Amino acid sequence: MNNTRVYKMSFASVYPHYIQKAEKKRRTKDEVDEIIFWLTGYDQQMLQQQLDNRTDFETFFAQAPQINSNVSKITGVICGYRVEEIKEELMQKIRYLDKLIDELAKGKAMDKILRK
Repeated sequence: MNNTRVYKMSFASVYPHYIQKAEKKRRTKDEVDEIIFWLTGYDQQMLQQQLDNRTDFETFFAQAPQINSNVSKITGVICGYRVEEIKEELMQKIRYLDKLIDELAKGKAMDKILRK
């Protein structure tokens, strides 16, 4: 599968959809941000810079300060694929984020989403 189009997509163009998905289910932008910070190691200022620069997904994850060491605990199906079985590292990171946002929208508690 050629995922180049997804990798070159601006993170800033998808970010509002993450927030919208969460807010539809009475969750918050702050919770979305907390998930992103947990997964990537970004803080609010660094995330805002990525959004302002309209950074693509490939660069967004390449510049992430540190991918959380507990990502291997993220399991399950997103978009028809088991996240733990995705071979392409970048696509797996993108799907980890999708899965965490999906869990938030489904009402899961933050300590469970963040694998604490």
